[in-house]
Amino acid sequence: MSEYAIICEGLTKQFGQIIAVNSINLKIKKGTIYGILGPNGSGKSTLIHMLCGVLPQTSGYGSVLGYDIRKDPEKIKQRIGYMSQKFSLYLELTVLENLQFYGEVYGIKKDKLKERIKHLVEITGLSDRLNQRSGTLSGGWKQRLALCCALLHEPDFLILDEPTAGVDPVSRRIFWDIIQSLREKEVTVLVTTHYMDEALICDEIGFIYFGRLLVNGKPNEILKQHHVETLDELFIKLVKQEEASSIFQKGSV
Repeated sequence: MSEYAIICEGLTKQFGQIIAVNSINLKIKKGTIYGILGPNGSGKSTLIHMLCGVLPQTSGYGSVLGYDIRKDPEKIKQRIGYMSQKFSLYLELTVLENLQFYGEVYGIKKDKLKERIKHLVEITGLSDRLNQRSGTLSGGWKQRLALCCALLHEPDFLILDEPTAGVDPVSRRIFWDIIQSLREKEVTVLVTTHYMDEALICDEIGFIYFGRLLVNGKPNEILKQHHVETLDELFIKLVKQEEASSIFQKGSV
């Protein structure tokens, strides 16, 4: 059995003339928190959608938990938890009704579902909001509910697409306490973020720009390698290099 939860070899996605993901090679070990950084439109979400089995690649190979993303997308969907950047649950349902609905979708048995809901609402602080309609929750509380739904079926691989964007500091702290606790259960976490302090918590990070994976590895090692003190400096440095390279290539045509 492979030690890697994620394997990408030359993974590419093209929409017409636009290459959204450009020949990415990546391996993520099981039980790792892996952070993906990059500006909006850099290809992060497209990569995630391919790994979720909802968007077929144009070329290259990818596997999640040993399953080929092209051949076994349905098997992948059963083993992963996914939380999008935008709240996508049912606004007219209460917190409890949303959790019960998703539990039934995942096929969780009644007793087990009750146990999972009790555990998750306790660690996210949602216990006192079970009967509140989801549409009336603030942004931070909505994201806490979305995280609960993504974790209900105890996935082996959790994908979080900018989960803390625009949420309050308390919710951010709770999110990362939960994410870090998943290491003990050997759950692999793939998270996209624009917060550099969150990226430093990750075991490994990758920086994507123009669909290409520019750097990959442990945060502190990457900083040393590029002779910068912060990830913000690295972020700016890589963007400037890529933009300068792009301008040079266009001028050479």
